[in-house]
Amino acid sequence: MIQFTATIQQFAEQGEKTGWTYVEVPADLAEQLQPGSKKSFRVKGKLDEYAIKGVALIPMGGGTYIMALNAAMRKALHKKKGAMLTLRLSIDKQPLTVPPALLECLADEPEARDFFEQLKASHRNYFIKWIGGVSSEAAVAKRIAQVVTAMLRKQDFVAMIRSQKAEKAKWEGR
Repeated sequence: MIQFTATIQQFAEQGEKTGWTYVEVPADLAEQLQPGSKKSFRVKGKLDEYAIKGVALIPMGGGTYIMALNAAMRKALHKKKGAMLTLRLSIDKQPLTVPPALLECLADEPEARDFFEQLKASHRNYFIKWIGGVSSEAAVAKRIAQVVTAMLRKQDFVAMIRSQKAEKAKWEGR
């Protein structure tokens, strides 16, 4: 386990990461967690007193990683860009599980199920984490429907999000 304090940062312009709120994990500490790794890996632990699990550390070059802070994390932490955050992290080897409701819906759409199953595990995890990022049953059901639609359209996670933004803009008259 590693423990350190980091400043919450936010990307201004960084391609697909534009606007992300994140903390940086220095190379020497990332090396303690996952020696020799240059790929993304998952961690568990605490951000201040907020417990996390299955959160990805994303490589940024030179051995440095970032941890994106999603809306649920930011809300629970009550912290914004510039605030200090104490992190206690260890490797999370627990695989993500597909929500049973998603499995049921995919069973009804064999073409969608086949596409989902052919995705790399890391790509399936994007969808699984996204569904798990909301708490209300209505929001979970909506996201599951969106994932099944994306699978039928043979979209990866990024393509699905872009498609949703385009549809929303169309309905808002932009």
